[in-house]
Amino acid sequence: MSHGWGYEPTNGPDTWAADFPIADGNRQSPINIIPKEAHYDPSLKALKISYDPSNTKGILNNGHSFQVDFVDDTNSSSNKGKHRIKSFYSVQKVQKQLRTRKDLKSRLHLVHWNTNYSSFGEAAEKPDGLAVVGVFLKIGAANPRLQKVLDALDAIKNKGKQTTFANFDPRTLLPGSLDYWTYEGSLTTPPLLESVTWIVLKEPISVSPAQMAKFRSLLFTGDGEAPCYMVDNYRPPQPLKGRLVRASFK
Repeated sequence: MSHGWGYEPTNGPDTWAADFPIADGNRQSPINIIPKEAHYDPSLKALKISYDPSNTKGILNNGHSFQVDFVDDTNSSSNKGKHRIKSFYSVQKVQKQLRTRKDLKSRLHLVHWNTNYSSFGEAAEKPDGLAVVGVFLKIGAANPRLQKVLDALDAIKNKGKQTTFANFDPRTLLPGSLDYWTYEGSLTTPPLLESVTWIVLKEPISVSPAQMAKFRSLLFTGDGEAPCYMVDNYRPPQPLKGRLVRASFK
């Protein structure tokens, strides 16, 4: 099986189904979220999110996005029945995923796994194995909470580059309100496993034009290759196929 997927016409989302047939499955992501069509569900619980900054491990350019990784030791501090963060990364160009907002340019994905399973790998194969918190970024004022991430990007400009990245609390990236939409979906990149409970926060966080330009200064390409800037690293919205989008707020 080829793993040479990407975002160019020759290996982009329209071609992924050839190597990953689940791309045509019934719970693929992302989707268009139409707020007026979401169903308010009073049984949805308020989010309780906290992280241990000392678990931050490093940051890398994986050729598709930047990615901040966390210590993934099931023997350290996991509690059964909870979700543990694995990584977070950025996807650029998401305007079509929330139809009422035209000012949204990117989204952060915070990837967690269900500690009822023994590892991230096992959880990723289960229908309830992963939970991803999506945070929209809108163009506006500079966001000082993003600066530590932005400052690290020069060291990982090319594909395959990585560097240490320590003592970071992803909770600082979240907006003041944790109201959310939720639906059953998939990973948005290959292998596109249908194991994700998506939690998409209603309130965006701001990013300045200069900060967004910094994100876009990363390269899809490695050392010695013709530079190709990391823009439009997103998958188009997928069919809802009867799924219910629920909201934690009226």
